[in-house]
Amino acid sequence: MGRGTIGDIMETMSLAVARRTALAAQGFADPRPASQPTRRHLQRVLSRVQLIQLDSVNVAVRAHYAPLFSRLGAYDAALIDEAAWTHTAKRPRMLVEYWAHEASLLPVQDWPLLRSGAKRQGWWRNYSSLVDKSPALIDDILAVVKELGPIGAGGIERELGAEGRGPGAWWDRSEVKKVCEWLFGMGQLTTGTRRSFERLYDLTERVMPPEVLSRKVSPEEGARELITRSAVALGVATETDLRDYYRLGPGETKQAVRELVETGVLEPVSVRDWKAQAYRHVQAKTPRSITGRALLCPFDPLIWERARTERLFGFRYRIEIYVPEPQRVHGYYVFPFLLDGELVARVDLKSDRSASVLRVQGAFAEPDADNARVAMELAAELKLMAAWLGLDGVQVGERGDLAKPLRKLTR
Repeated sequence: MGRGTIGDIMETMSLAVARRTALAAQGFADPRPASQPTRRHLQRVLSRVQLIQLDSVNVAVRAHYAPLFSRLGAYDAALIDEAAWTHTAKRPRMLVEYWAHEASLLPVQDWPLLRSGAKRQGWWRNYSSLVDKSPALIDDILAVVKELGPIGAGGIERELGAEGRGPGAWWDRSEVKKVCEWLFGMGQLTTGTRRSFERLYDLTERVMPPEVLSRKVSPEEGARELITRSAVALGVATETDLRDYYRLGPGETKQAVRELVETGVLEPVSVRDWKAQAYRHVQAKTPRSITGRALLCPFDPLIWERARTERLFGFRYRIEIYVPEPQRVHGYYVFPFLLDGELVARVDLKSDRSASVLRVQGAFAEPDADNARVAMELAAELKLMAAWLGLDGVQVGERGDLAKPLRKLTR
């Protein structure tokens, strides 16, 4: 297959080949470590997925811990905590928080790409009118953070004598919290550390290495680099898939894709049953088979883009957190189950810490799944997850066709 234009003769990939390529890109062709995972293993996962989404929901486990468990098995959660929120001379900070896919942890070196202008300002731009009205508030907040940071928004409010106008929830934030979010979005503040998942703000210049902060990247270069990272993480993807990974705009993405095709970084391919043009990263690998198992949290990068998940796996997945309970099909916080390269089941999970059990509130096999084998492998992974979370066991409820066999296997 030649390089240069999409009009060249293209390779046609079967869906099975595309699926294995995508799974390998996400790290699911890598064996889990035989010993306790280390910082080197974390780095290997990051070289695959590129970034890890943050989310405040803590029903089973916080979202940023789960993708590492899916790929590494049981590991010490301090591994990612230290990489993201501590810094020493021997162990410099690996990760920084910023808006990427959504709120995310990403390699420190990628900060200039997100700040290049390739990614447009997000929802925090809606606070610009408040900032324009209250420029002194910016100076006051920055002064408090400079003196006392890392510090939470509530602490800043107290220092400024500002009680806010509401309970501090996302739909009724005080002006101080809104300006903190704006300063975070604009890159003047970042997360110095977290305390019980509360973001403690610090000046970006005190958190980021000077050589990273001083690096200037044009919007065009930023878009090319981010789409390249998307392609590495996805293996084979449509333009829409590539765009969604870092939530870039369509214009920036299309231009970057054209340029990356011209330079040979992306290869246009046709995937059977996909209507849209696809692109494969030139270094993407396609193993002969994918083996192993993994529970995928709703915010795992393999399944972020629901239309892509359905195209790749024939697996229709929707997060039902915001669906009224009577209308939920599978449950509140549902983990798809990956087995030997296929999504074969889904389980609604909750960590009941008071009872010290991992509750399986619903367990459902996919059509044509080998229910006996799926139940056996899923039971083993649930037991591993419960132990990793420090829980004493697994308790299975009544909902779903896998509930009965799972109960027998987890007693």
